[in-house]
Amino acid sequence: MVTLNKIYTKTGDSGQTGLGDGSRISKASLRIAAIGAVDEANSAVGIARLDAEGDMDAMLARIQNDLFDLGADLAAPEDGRKAEGRLRIVGAQVDRLEHEIDAMNEKLTPLTSFVLPGGTALAAHLHLARAIARRAEAAMVTLAQDEKINEAALHYINRLSDHLFVMARTANDGGMGDVLWVPGKNR
Repeated sequence: MVTLNKIYTKTGDSGQTGLGDGSRISKASLRIAAIGAVDEANSAVGIARLDAEGDMDAMLARIQNDLFDLGADLAAPEDGRKAEGRLRIVGAQVDRLEHEIDAMNEKLTPLTSFVLPGGTALAAHLHLARAIARRAEAAMVTLAQDEKINEAALHYINRLSDHLFVMARTANDGGMGDVLWVPGKNR
């Protein structure tokens, strides 16, 4: 278990931060940008949970924990330095998201147009979390172009945006309350 007795350490005052393997890197690095985007997605999921209940809240709670796992995964570079035994996203976490997506999606009305973010407060918050998760995925893909990262981590963040989209539709009365895009409506 982690124990945090002191919140500020002053070790980052020079623009560097520590990783899980003990190395230090710039706070402006691609790795830290990816970790920060994942953290922001987690915060947005936390906001969505304010309006979630029952199974949806339980799914979002699992996702929040997974996103912390994902941050820990990204904080331990896969270059062999003290990375053995580090926490990594695993395929079972991706499989769980896929199972939940399929279970929610089978109850939804089919889409006839693209969906605008909105509807219920929960759906709007889930759409925001989805957009932030997509940005986190882009940051992770950018990092993966320069450094090796866990493939399951990339799969997880990709499925997460799908999961949040389907959950937002579920929160909009099974898709009946979706706000649909009308192309060229305001020309």
